[in-house]
Amino acid sequence: MRIFIAGLAILCSVFSATASADLAADINRLRKQGCDGHAGSASKLETSRELDAVAREWSRGGKLSDALTKTNYRAIDSASIHMAGTVNDAAIVRVLADNYCEAVLNPAFTAIGLFRDRQDVRIVVAAPVIIPAASDAGPISARVLTLVNEARSKPRKCGGTAFEAAPALTLSTTLTRVAAAHAKDMAMHDFFEHEGSDGSTPAQRAVQAGYQWRNIAENIAAGATTADAVVGGWLESPGHCANLMGTQFTEMGIAYATAPKSRAGIYWSQMFGRPKGK
Repeated sequence: MRIFIAGLAILCSVFSATASADLAADINRLRKQGCDGHAGSASKLETSRELDAVAREWSRGGKLSDALTKTNYRAIDSASIHMAGTVNDAAIVRVLADNYCEAVLNPAFTAIGLFRDRQDVRIVVAAPVIIPAASDAGPISARVLTLVNEARSKPRKCGGTAFEAAPALTLSTTLTRVAAAHAKDMAMHDFFEHEGSDGSTPAQRAVQAGYQWRNIAENIAAGATTADAVVGGWLESPGHCANLMGTQFTEMGIAYATAPKSRAGIYWSQMFGRPKGK
C-alpha cells in the first residue's frame, strides 16, 4: 500500500498599497473571528519555516504540488493563494475574507507559510503529515493489534474472497523484531518491496531470527502515519486483507521505521506466523 499526497492550488491577483511583517497574525485573527457567515476556528495556524520554503519555491514558478515535492514537504492537504501588486495586510485580509474563507477557516489546516518579494505575496496553508516518533512504537503496535483482532472477529470479504471470523492473534516479540529489521531496511535504503536489500525473503528473515514457522506471511506499507491508516489500507487491499484474516496464523509482529528524506517518510512491516508444532 502506498499513500500519495495531493495539494490544492488557489490563485488570486489583487493590487493594493504596502506589505507588512505580521500577516500571519492578521490571518489568524480572521481565522478566529470567522468570515463569510461562517464561525471562526479555535485552532491557530502555526508559522512554519518549512512551509515558508514551499511558498518561496512556488514563487519561482510552477505548481504548488511541484514546490511541495522539491522542498520535501509532506502534506495531507494544502491550499495556496497568490496576491500580486503593492498590497497591504488589510487588503490581503479583506480578499481572504471575501474569497478564500473556506481555506482560512479549514480546521484541518494547522500550518501557514508566507513568502513576500516586494509586490508579490504567496500564502500556503497545509495539514502536514506528522510522522510518529520511535518512542510511540509501543502504543502504536498495541493499536494495530487491537484493530487487526477487531477485523478478524467478524466475517468479511477480501476482494472477491469471503473469510469467516478468525481467532485473535497475539503479539510475537520475535516477529516484531523481524518486522522492525525489514522496515528499517526499507527506510534506510528508500525502497518498498518484500525482498530485502540483501535479497532475503520474509520467510528467510523469520528463520534467521530464530522463528521456526509452520506458516508465515508479510504485509508492508509506506506513507501511512497512524495505526488506523495502515490497517485500513491493508483491509482495502485483497491480498493484504487475506493475510490479515488468515486462520492459518496465530501471532503477528508489527513495526515501522522513519526516514524524513526518503520518498515515503515512513515504512511498515507486519509479519504473520504460526510456529512449528502449534
